[in-house]
Amino acid sequence: MTLLKYAAIFTLLFLTEISVSQDKILTLEDAVLKRRTELNPQTIKRLHWTEKPGQYCFSEKDSFYTMGQVLSNTTNELVSLLALKKLMNLPDSSNLKRLPSISWIGPNDFSFYHNGGLYLYDTEKKKIAKALIYSPKAANKSFAKKTLQLAYTVDDNLFVSNIEGEQLITRDGGNGIVNGQAVHRYEFGIMKGIFWSTHENYIAFYRKDESMVADYPLVDISTKPATLNSIKYPMAGEVSHHVTIGIYDVKAKKTIFLKTGEPKEQYLTNIAWGPNEKFIYVAVLNRDQNHLKFNKYDVITGELITTLFEEKDEEYVQPLNPMFWLKNSNQFIWNSRRDGYRQLFLYEANGKLLRKLTNTNWDVKDVLGQDKSGKNLLFTGTGEKGSETHVFSVELKTGKITNISKIEGTHRLKLSPDGNFLIDQYSSLITASETRILNTTGKIAKSLLNSENPLTGYKIGSNEVFSIKAADNKTDLFCRMIKPHDFDTLKKYPALVYVYNGPGVQLITNSYVSGAPLWMHEFANRGYIVFTVDGRGSSNRGEEFEQATFRNLGNIEIEDQLKGVEYLKSLSYINSDKLAVHGWSYGGFMTTSLMLRSPNTFKVGVAGGPVIDWKYYEIMYTERYMDTPQTNPKGYEKSSLLNYVENLEGKLLMIHGTVDDVVVWQHSLDFVETCVSKGVQIDYFMYPQHPHNVRGKDRVHLMTKVLDYIDKELSK
Repeated sequence: MTLLKYAAIFTLLFLTEISVSQDKILTLEDAVLKRRTELNPQTIKRLHWTEKPGQYCFSEKDSFYTMGQVLSNTTNELVSLLALKKLMNLPDSSNLKRLPSISWIGPNDFSFYHNGGLYLYDTEKKKIAKALIYSPKAANKSFAKKTLQLAYTVDDNLFVSNIEGEQLITRDGGNGIVNGQAVHRYEFGIMKGIFWSTHENYIAFYRKDESMVADYPLVDISTKPATLNSIKYPMAGEVSHHVTIGIYDVKAKKTIFLKTGEPKEQYLTNIAWGPNEKFIYVAVLNRDQNHLKFNKYDVITGELITTLFEEKDEEYVQPLNPMFWLKNSNQFIWNSRRDGYRQLFLYEANGKLLRKLTNTNWDVKDVLGQDKSGKNLLFTGTGEKGSETHVFSVELKTGKITNISKIEGTHRLKLSPDGNFLIDQYSSLITASETRILNTTGKIAKSLLNSENPLTGYKIGSNEVFSIKAADNKTDLFCRMIKPHDFDTLKKYPALVYVYNGPGVQLITNSYVSGAPLWMHEFANRGYIVFTVDGRGSSNRGEEFEQATFRNLGNIEIEDQLKGVEYLKSLSYINSDKLAVHGWSYGGFMTTSLMLRSPNTFKVGVAGGPVIDWKYYEIMYTERYMDTPQTNPKGYEKSSLLNYVENLEGKLLMIHGTVDDVVVWQHSLDFVETCVSKGVQIDYFMYPQHPHNVRGKDRVHLMTKVLDYIDKELSK
């Protein structure tokens, strides 16, 4: 079945589902503020597995936890586990207004954090068993549940709390030294800076020295007078921070550092412990990001034992997942895109490649674990359509792959500790949300919740997903079109193109409302068509698709977006003279690019938090896709929007948060300065004290500003 036919079926079914009794009006305030609450399909809160086979746990009404059993069919299977009132005897419990999030540490015990303490609750004795005390300033907490130890940071130093009390691990934090926190600006899948060893006898941690990185000023206007808040922001082609990895021996109270070598400006990623704690493994990536060495280090001495394998790519290598050790085995799994799509490779512990475990023409995402037999590995991937997420099982001996989730859509999954079951919460264009439990062959063991569509009863137009050809006339691009609730094929509609088209992001998925923000439906109901294209360079479509933009950001993306415009203009109900474009961040870059480099296409554009010149963006992201300004001067020159200011013909509104630490304010300010010097008029709006994204109630103000501006200009 073609993508177009597939999309048409889903569109028809989606329209059928929401076409009954449509009388409620979707306001912009509701669309923005209720998207994750009342207008999001109902889900089961805090649903997760316990440590008992087949047992799951969830919270209700923020007042009590309940347990259920997968294989039980009795009507009274749900058992109340813990009510909020049971926790009222905790120290300083007056601040405990709702149930805390819990983590199971054994069959009958769970832990939770509250007011500077980590509490352990015994479900059989129904009382607090033990507690660890930590600093009220603690951050980046990481709990070792086997040995009941808590590692955390206070400011820029690392601590551990256990039965002996609080231990200070590092003493050099501050003045540009940061311990125990994520490094490399959260690239390469890095989300934390503390890594407990397999048996919890050691702590690996990141140490970042950014003292050599230039300070970047952010101004806090909430004080009188305003105060300076300097951050370290390494820009493309400039000096980067230096990272090392410490190993703290909990019993010996001693720290050594891995000898990761020179140059210091390299990336240490995907830290993983070996099963016996003798070795630790690190993916070491050069600053050019085109040569990876997967290294094995001695935990006691920090010495490099060997490089297990290397990966090279003419464009870039992007490791995102640590190695995964198979149970009771000397073999591990490595996730790599070395052959065009992200795939799983099976290795022996000595680095010998046994075989390519998966061989698909779509991207593998994450390894979930092994089933109970140990013979099959469960993992997530996009599947052939490229716009979904499924769970698959692969036989370790034969490589046979089976789709476990089966039903089309976007699935989020949790594997039970015993490897027997999966919690599967999924949605699609025809299913608002369904939560069920599967066994590892894909059979439904229990249905937990089939949510109603919260948009039923609202005046909502169609949400159509289909494909068009890219500018190369061969590559399929996913598109989404949202129409007014009272759409009439005989009318002519103005259109808004919403754009991102940057690496690592996919806007259009087979999920609830196809992943679209609800403000698109509100705006469509004003009498607009809202259109989106995931052009080449965006995520989840393989190496060739993403790397098409290498060293030339903003060129192929423009070509693909203009193919989308060409498609729009071919439709009899589109007013080709009234087109608008809007996007944020990379989408702000693309919005400004389209307004300047295709000046006759759009009548109006709104660019939020835009990258204007890539040499002002941070090293890790920019140099992966553009190399450095020194090695790719033509690419940086061509993509710099300061060079196209005089081309502007339509109306352009630019918006920026004044304390943006992602795309710093300098980008849009430089653009305004260039506009002034060249006599080019634009409109400009700032959000004081807001970082890269405008959140909370202020987001209603933002979207009102954006959509009213477009509405006003296209109405002329």
